[in-house]
Parts: sequence; C-alpha cells; structure tokens
Amino acid sequence: MGLTKSDIFTKEQNQIATIAKVLGHPARIAILDFLIKLQSCVCGDLVKEIGLAQPTISQHLKELKKVGIIKGKIEGTSVCYCIDEENWNEIKYTLNHFLNKNPTENCC
Repeated sequence: MGLTKSDIFTKEQNQIATIAKVLGHPARIAILDFLIKLQSCVCGDLVKEIGLAQPTISQHLKELKKVGIIKGKIEGTSVCYCIDEENWNEIKYTLNHFLNKNPTENCC
C-alpha cells in the first residue's frame, strides 16, 4: 500500500494544517471567542449568541471537539462545552513555534 499524501509531511506540518482547517471557518472562531469570553461551560446559548441554526452549531462544535480545542460534558439532557485548556495551550505552543520562525531577509 502506498503513502498517503499526509505521510510525506512532518507531524508538526500535519498538526498545523489540521488546526488551521478547523480554525478556517468564522463560525468556529465566533464560538471560540464566546467560550473564551464566558470563561466557563456553555450549555445552549450558542444558537442565540452566534445566530446560526442548532444543527449548524452542532456540526461546528463537533469539528472543534474532534481536534480537542473544546470538550463537552453531559448535564441532564444537554451537552455543555468549554475550552480544553490543556489542548489549547498545546495548540498555542505549536502555532507560536511555527509563526515565530523568521524568514530570510534576502527574499525576492
């Protein structure tokens, strides 16, 4: 069996691409902004806050949760979401490490 395209890139390159893809939608950024401002778990205010339909919000939450940016816990009949601080810090480290690389000054 041959290599997949992602196999030719480093672990860090694949990780950054995955994070960038998830962060590449403004609704997901809005959800993260809201969770960060709230500094606690949210259980249902997202539809009203973000202004999108519940199924759309649920899909965005699923994508954020899949890469570990947020976590959720079941409370009664709803799921409450918050930032996964450990993963958030790892993501910040990874992105900062990449973005702090200095390109050469002698570029075209």
